[in-house]
Amino acid sequence: MFSNYYITLLLLVFVFFMFSFYSLFFFFFFFLMIRRPPRSTLSSSSAASDVYKRQGINAEYGGLQLIHMAHNDADIVLRSKDEREFKVKFGIALMSETIKALASYPEEVEEQEEWNPPQSAIPLPPVEGNILEKVIEYCTYHSENQEAKEDERDAWDKKFAQVDDDTLFSLILAANYLDIKPLLDLTCKTVAGYIRECKTPQEIRRRFNIKNDFTPEEEEEVRKENAWCEER
Repeated sequence: MFSNYYITLLLLVFVFFMFSFYSLFFFFFFFLMIRRPPRSTLSSSSAASDVYKRQGINAEYGGLQLIHMAHNDADIVLRSKDEREFKVKFGIALMSETIKALASYPEEVEEQEEWNPPQSAIPLPPVEGNILEKVIEYCTYHSENQEAKEDERDAWDKKFAQVDDDTLFSLILAANYLDIKPLLDLTCKTVAGYIRECKTPQEIRRRFNIKNDFTPEEEEEVRKENAWCEER
């Protein structure tokens, strides 16, 4: 049996231990409350920060969009081989990688802010005026009708390519020089379609008015060398 002295001592130790435990717990909780703002403050400040960030991004994007629109609406002048000059919107001329390079239009967005349209005409020596006019017509349509249905654009392309052979081949050369890939594809596919309609080399010559400079003997020799093509 424990004496009253030991019982009293144990009770004091127990009380002291419990008081110390709750004191530490209270102190720790109080410390966290001081260091950590209320949850509502955190969430509201975080949300506000996100809003400010989004507004900053949107403002920057909007500014770049305005700069890009201003560049697209700027007028530039193109000069053909026969000294004809054509005023065209820069956004339309951008379909040509060659014109883009000649205008020194930068690739980097940051540098585009400081870019100014060229004041003098951009010379395009290999392209005749009537062909350049057709090229501008093509680029204008496709720049202004990007949202049109594909069938509508294909129908317009087919009608656009219905020109005489001289014009068609000149458009191929111009599209290649100006580096306008869609126009180059269109004109080359048109020529390829005409060739497929021809069954023999003679028909191809007649279709494109190509003079046969082979003698009958040379032509027969070529035919024999390529007989495997006819067998297929």
